[in-house]
Amino acid sequence: MKLIIFLPAFNEEGSIQQVIASLPQALGQIDIIQCLVIDDGSTDHTAEFAVTSGAKVVSHTVNRGVGRALQSAVQFALENDADILVGIDADGQFNPSEIPALIEPIIMNKADMVIGNRFVEGMPEHMSHAKYWGNKQMTTLINYITGQKFQDVSCGFRAYGREALLRLNLFADFTYTHETILSLIFQGLRVVESPIKVRYYPERKSRVAGSLLRYAIQTSKIIFRVLLDYRPIQVFGMTGSVLIAIGIACVLYLLGYYVLTQNFTPYKSLGFIGLGIVIFGMLVLLIALVADMLNRLRINQDKLLYEMKRARYQKTNERKTIMLDHDNLEKIS
Repeated sequence: MKLIIFLPAFNEEGSIQQVIASLPQALGQIDIIQCLVIDDGSTDHTAEFAVTSGAKVVSHTVNRGVGRALQSAVQFALENDADILVGIDADGQFNPSEIPALIEPIIMNKADMVIGNRFVEGMPEHMSHAKYWGNKQMTTLINYITGQKFQDVSCGFRAYGREALLRLNLFADFTYTHETILSLIFQGLRVVESPIKVRYYPERKSRVAGSLLRYAIQTSKIIFRVLLDYRPIQVFGMTGSVLIAIGIACVLYLLGYYVLTQNFTPYKSLGFIGLGIVIFGMLVLLIALVADMLNRLRINQDKLLYEMKRARYQKTNERKTIMLDHDNLEKIS
């Protein structure tokens, strides 16, 4: 079994070597452990220090975001026959000694993805109250959408099994934390949490969630896009139903007023407004039906991509095995 531990890094020359050195070198049921650094457009010596520390490095020419970094890591993991991919920050805020507990549910075939849960004991030390509150609100939203119960949906310390790697089709560059959860759960995979510790540095500003307003806007856009792909009826159907209900309420109020007074004045315009809202709501419901048909195409597309990737990387592995066997035969002969 092969484990790849990847570190998304942007200008982390001060900590990258120490973090790589702290990664586990051997684990019970893991045969091969490989360190991968995704150098996301660093302008310092991050890539050089990572290479000298023994890590494989994939470099982006410009800073593209942690979402794109994960996409590169997933591609690398599939091309290099990884059974498990673990993502951990390059700034040293997570403890690599917790990796065995993080990957255990995947090894035991109890999960396809495991998310680190920072909030088992409440708010971590040095975490801002605003960021903690924002994380809780995002968790509440994801819990409502998925129907599952998580405590921490924004943690970047997480593990992906082979099945999850094959099924991940990501699009967002800004971040990946919520898109991966929604995408995998909507595809029927198992996502669980594992308690972890985290260390925050008061002087360090998060590059992803440095601005809570920007973070909220960007993550909301990502979640909305995933919902449009996998749950369009929930988005458009609910919106259309609410609009129709409001329109009907306006019309009924006008009719009730007429029954009592035998006069439409001064609420005549309310009837036209209500009728317009009803018509608009019906158009939204029509969009919901069209989007639902497109949703079936997305589901079929995910299945096709999964089968194509499985066939491609399975053939890659088989080719490598055949080549190794051929080399061994030549040595024997």
